[in-house]
Parts: sequence; structure tokens; C-alpha cells
Amino acid sequence: MPNMNMLQAINNALDIAMGEDERVLCFGEDVGSFGGVFRATSHLQEKYGHARCFNTPIVEQGIVGFANGLASQGSVPVAEIQFADYIFPAFDQIVNETAKFRYRSGDLFNVGGLTLRAPYGGGISGGHYHSQSPEAYFAHTPGLKVVIPRNPYEAKGLLLASIRDPDPVLFFEPKRLYRASTGEVPEEDYQLPLGEAEVTKEGSDVTLVGWGAQMEVIERAVELAEKDGISCEVIDLRTILPWDEDTVADSVLKTGRLVVTHEAPRTGGFAGEIAAAIQERCFLYLESPVMRVTGLDTPFPLTLEKEYLPDHLKIHEAIRASVNY
Repeated sequence: MPNMNMLQAINNALDIAMGEDERVLCFGEDVGSFGGVFRATSHLQEKYGHARCFNTPIVEQGIVGFANGLASQGSVPVAEIQFADYIFPAFDQIVNETAKFRYRSGDLFNVGGLTLRAPYGGGISGGHYHSQSPEAYFAHTPGLKVVIPRNPYEAKGLLLASIRDPDPVLFFEPKRLYRASTGEVPEEDYQLPLGEAEVTKEGSDVTLVGWGAQMEVIERAVELAEKDGISCEVIDLRTILPWDEDTVADSVLKTGRLVVTHEAPRTGGFAGEIAAAIQERCFLYLESPVMRVTGLDTPFPLTLEKEYLPDHLKIHEAIRASVNY
């Protein structure tokens, strides 16, 4: 298998989807001949023409509204929001139109073929308008699926599954891993299941749950914990909505402890939903309180980015606190 970085894997998935189905369209700000600000759509306009890969005006509400219209008429739009931070002008279209299309019509029409791609998260010194993690806002919205890959292999398989899924999908891509994360990726077509978490490492003392860029941070924390003699089970949630509650609960029933980490601020973050659900199901099996290691309840800082982000040292401290409670 060839080695790819995450951008190459995403581009390869888009190429496969567009080559297989002429209804698949890619559009967004600067995605055409420029290939997108991160180059995720490089050469797609050259290969498939201006009618299937094209630039839009700088108006996110219009991008999503246009995508809704295309999807409702049978097209398969893959719309790019240049940074996840820019998705908020389109919030009404996503939560009040995209998510409710099928419900409000009694399944007479839908926008199930719609996929919204957006790079999210910190680690690139992007400051408060280019570093946010907005997944929790959309996890509160029935009718959507929210997917976040951790590496190139996952990115390709999950993106192809998202494009072909019968529900609208928000596909958040960890931008700091775009070129930093590399690995073997099959050239052929494949899909990974949506709504299913993956146990990436088995252990017996504590369960760690994360998604996206935090999975690499968790791995480094686990290396430190293992030097302390702590056995860690690691779960990549992969899909935030719907999230795989059963896999996490089964793990916590075994380990008795849970640490959840994400880059988004602590208050209202998705770790709180996981903690609440797990204590309902596993309360009598918990050996310590569920721990959350998250971003801070502040706007995302520029010069203090390293202090803001939940790094491997903070996660390691939470692991030790949970085991030694």
C-alpha cells in the first residue's frame, strides 16, 4: 500500500467518489484550480471540469443553502467550509434546514446525500478564528451525523462512507494532522462504518476516549502511563453523532475508570455527554469519577496555544489521578 498523508487520503477519497458517481460535486471557497487553502481538492477541477468542482462566493450560509438545494434534487454535494470556525454563519441552514429536511416532509424528500467537510482544531498557531472545535454544537442536532478521523486510513474510509451515507454528514478534519499524519492507505475503494468506535489498544486499568487529533496525544500519554505500570484501553470514537455508547460502556465495565479528552472548551463539551451517559450505565462499576481533559473555557488564544491545548502531560496527570483516586 502507498504511504499517504491525511490530505492525500482525503483527495483520493474525493477522486474515487467523483469518478464513481457523476452526481458527486465538490465546491467551496478556493477549491477549484487552487485546490483549496490546504490543497485537499487539488487537481479535481482539472480532472472533472468546472461543472463538478468549482469555487463559491465567500458566503457560508449560501454554500450550505446551495448544497441543501442540490441534495434535495438528487445530487451528491461535498461542500467545503474553509475552516470549521467559519461554519457559524451557516448554522441556521445546517440545524434548521439540513437536519430537518427528512423529518418535516415525513420522508417525502431529504438531503441525505450532503457532506460538509471542514478543517477543525488548533496546533497551527491560527488564533481564535482558525482553531476552534465546534463538534459539540452539532452533536445537539438530531438529523445530522458528525464524523472526525484520526489518521489518513481512517480519513479516506470514513469520508467515502460519509459521502455515500443516507444522512447528511459533517466531516471535521483535524488540520494539524493534514501533513503531520502519514501511513499506509489502500489505493482501492473502501469504507469504514459510521457510528462505530474503534478500540485501538486494549488495557485493564483505565479507559481513554478521544477523537481526531487528540488520539495522537493520547498515545503519548499512554506511553508515560505504561512506564508507571498502568494498563490503558484506548478508544477512538470516530463518530460523535451518533456516538458508540456501547463500546465505551463495555470498556468501562472492564476497567472501572474513564478519561475523556477533546480540544474544545470544557463547559458544554462532548466529554460531558459521554461522562453523563457512562455514569448512568456504569455507576456501580466506577472506581473513580470520570475525568475530562479539555481546552479551557476561554477564546482560543494565539501566543498561549500550548497552554490551552490538552496535551499528553495533562492527560497523563488525569490517568494517574483516576487510578490513584
